[in-house]
Parts: sequence; structure tokens; C-alpha cells
Amino acid sequence: MHFPRSSGVLCHITSLPGRYGIGTMGREAYRFVDFLVSARQKLWQVFPLGPTGYGDSPYQCFSAFAGNPLLIDLELLVEDGLLSKKDLENVPDFPEDKVDYGAVIYFKFPLLRKAYENFLVKAEKQPLLREKFDRFCEAHKSWLDDFALFMALKEEFGGKSWLEWEKEVRFRMENTIKAYRLKLADKIEFQKFRQYLFFQQWYDLRAYANKNGVKIIGDIPIFVAMDSADVWAHPELFYFDPDLKPLKVAGVPPDYFSATGQLWGNPLYNWEEHQKTGFSWWIRRIESMMEMVDIIRIDHFRGFAGYWAIPYGEKTAVNGRWEKAPGMELFKAIEHALGKLPIIAEDLGVITPDVVELRDHFQFPGMKVLQFAFDSNEENDHLPHQMVPNSVIYTGTHDNDTCRGWFEKAKPSDQQYALEYLKSNGKEIWWDFIQTAWASVARIAIVSMQDLLGLGSETRMNFPGVAYGNWQWRLKTSQMKPAIAKRLAHLTKIYAR
Repeated sequence: MHFPRSSGVLCHITSLPGRYGIGTMGREAYRFVDFLVSARQKLWQVFPLGPTGYGDSPYQCFSAFAGNPLLIDLELLVEDGLLSKKDLENVPDFPEDKVDYGAVIYFKFPLLRKAYENFLVKAEKQPLLREKFDRFCEAHKSWLDDFALFMALKEEFGGKSWLEWEKEVRFRMENTIKAYRLKLADKIEFQKFRQYLFFQQWYDLRAYANKNGVKIIGDIPIFVAMDSADVWAHPELFYFDPDLKPLKVAGVPPDYFSATGQLWGNPLYNWEEHQKTGFSWWIRRIESMMEMVDIIRIDHFRGFAGYWAIPYGEKTAVNGRWEKAPGMELFKAIEHALGKLPIIAEDLGVITPDVVELRDHFQFPGMKVLQFAFDSNEENDHLPHQMVPNSVIYTGTHDNDTCRGWFEKAKPSDQQYALEYLKSNGKEIWWDFIQTAWASVARIAIVSMQDLLGLGSETRMNFPGVAYGNWQWRLKTSQMKPAIAKRLAHLTKIYAR
């Protein structure tokens, strides 16, 4: 698909400001859209929006289809009459500059439960309210029933992974599942209610962004989490032995980020089973995502050509091997079912000719990262003069340091190369990165919010291979200065984005 020349900002919902410990889909999200509009930006990129688990990574969610209830805005629930202003009086003193996920969960989930109980009371008097909820549940039945049961069972079993549940539940034995559906009926419906709230607020926010000329770029991780409703409900689509023990898992070999590779631990797809169904699970997944966002970025796209398979139980990713994936057949099936789609391919890492062939066959733009352009140890095509127009250029991604942090730590030779190439004196290196990205031939240019603000390494979003302490950075309302929006708008106008 041909993308028009445009630009935007990468900032996840969790990073938005607000008094409730985490960014939400409330007032500050609408204010952020207004900021993008004032900066002449047409794109807002977010991370996966699913419910996060241990480690808080949006790339390891309990579902490939569900939304994260932590992003539900409480003040909007007051407006809807599901909470009172009094409910929000005793808000803990959350840190302003980072997310404390444990504290947010402890504070927020009881309030969501209260909203659910208030909803039940209101729905008795307002049948249309109940009808709207029931329609949502029916429309999302293909994934919502399994997800709600999965989360209720997780709570019932003390948060344990489904791999540790009793055998009858792990294997979804009919009588056992039927009994638990009855026993946990209230908790199951509460899970569905949280999804109802999430999607209601998300669709409203997206509509506001679209109305103001801003499109949402959403993220799909190629793999799903081992401890997810997707895997528990459909183990046949993944590599497990007859006892439902994983055989091999996902990761990447040693690379720029890690000498021992990255052991992600996600289950790998049993592609033969997917082929038998005409890739129906994948088609549903992409279709569901296109209902949520305007453009899809697929993380680790190279895994559709070949993926790094690591025997289950390995401590690092070193002893893996490359295995083939039927990417061409998969995307032909998706295109046949859904038409040509606005997809960005995250094609970073070890890129072989088959990955390039797959990407270019469907005309998906690949990614370029400006921070990678100035590594004097290797040849690369991240330099703007080497790029093809069908690309998306980033100053840096969520896996990178900030531009300022990168420059401060770079080797002197790389610093000098960057200064010369960017025609920079180094005082505002981040703006030089932004201007160069905006001036490039790449059809889409994206800057992270941290780079737009010129922030240092302390605001980095993620350290690949590090399990804890990531995904915490938050923006302050005071940082969204009109002068910054005006400066970005000026560059955007100059370079016709």
C-alpha cells in the first residue's frame, strides 16, 4: 500500500500524564492529540494495547485481542455515572515521572470492580445499557469468552501460569470447564465488562484523533505470550508435546543488542496447523487490529520468513536455529480475506534475501533507525542517502536509547561522523536527528516523545533482554510546550510532511 508523505510521534498511552499513576484514554490523551495537531503531525504511534502481565511488557500480553484495563480512564467513568467524584478523592501519591504498575493495579482494579457493580444496578433500570453491553460481548465472542474465562481462572489459581493449572483445566476438559464457567460466572462477566469499558473509551479516542486528521499506528507483536488466553485456548496452533509442554520457543540470535541473543520464551507457531485452517486465526487477529487502529506495525516481521527456534529450557538464545515460515502464503491469505492493508514491517535485525522478498512482494514499507546510521563498525542502509522512499524512518525506537543518550555514549568516531553528516554542533543533537529524518525520502518519519523533548538515557523505555524496570517513563503535562509543537510544525511544513 502506498503511504502519503507524513510524520508523527511515538508515545504509548501509559506514558501520558495524569494523577492516577498511569496514562489513560482520558482527558490527557485528548490533549495529546491536540498537541499533535498543533505540531502538524498526522500520525500517533502506540505500543500493543493488550493486558500486560509479569514484567509489564506490552509485547507479552495475556491476549492478542483484548485491551489493557489499566488504560481505562476513571474520570470518564465518573462522567458515565459508574463512579462518583468521592471515589476518586483518596488517590495515592503516585510518582509523576514513571509508572509503578503494582501500585496502580492495587488502586485501580477495586475501582473498576465498583464501576461494574454500579453498572449492574444501573442496567436493571436501563435495559438499553445492558443491551449495549450484551451486543459488545456477542460481537467479540470469538476471543472474549476464552479470554474472560482464562483471566477468571488465573485469579482462581493465584495468578499461576496456565501451564501450572490442574490437568483437567489445562486440557480444557468439557465437564471441568463447564463447572468453572458456572462457579466463576461473576468474575467472568467482570472481565468482559472491563473489556467493554476499554473498547468504548478506545474507540472514542481514536474517533477524536481521526476527526482531527491524526491516524493511529498500532503495534502487533509477531508472537503471543506463553501465558495467554490464545495459547491456552488453541494449543494446537503452537509447538507443544501431547502433555502440553512447550517444545521450542522464540527469540533472536546474538546481535547488536545482546551477545547471547534474546530469549523471549514465546511459543512458536505450528504453521502446518495454521495452513490447514487457511490461517483463520491470523486473519481474525489482523481484522481485529484493523478495527482498532489505522495502520499496523508488525514487530519482528522477519519471523514470517524465518524464525529463531530455541529448545525449551535453554538459558540463553545461543543454541537456536533458523526455521522457515510460510509468510508468503500467510499474507496472500490475509490479503485475499481483507484486501490490501496499511502494514509497516519492522525488518530490523538479521535480514536475509527472503525477508526482503516477502516485504517487497506486498509493498510493505520497512523500518530505518537513524541511530543505527552512524555505527562505523558496519555498513548499513539506515543512512538517509541510502534509503528507498517506501520506508519509515525513526530517530530511535522503544528498544533504543534516546538520541541524546546515544550521542553522549557513542564512540568518538561515531560522534564525529554524526556531527559531520547532520551538519550539527551537537548542542541540540536530537533536533538535528529530527530534521534529518523529516528531510529524508522516507514516506513516513516518526520521532519518539523522549527525542522530541531532548531527554536523556534515564527516560529510555526498554532495555532488550532485561526483564524488569522497563516501560515506566511518563510525560509531564508541562513538557508539551507550544514552542516545541511550533518548531516541529515548522520542520513538517518545510519538508512537506
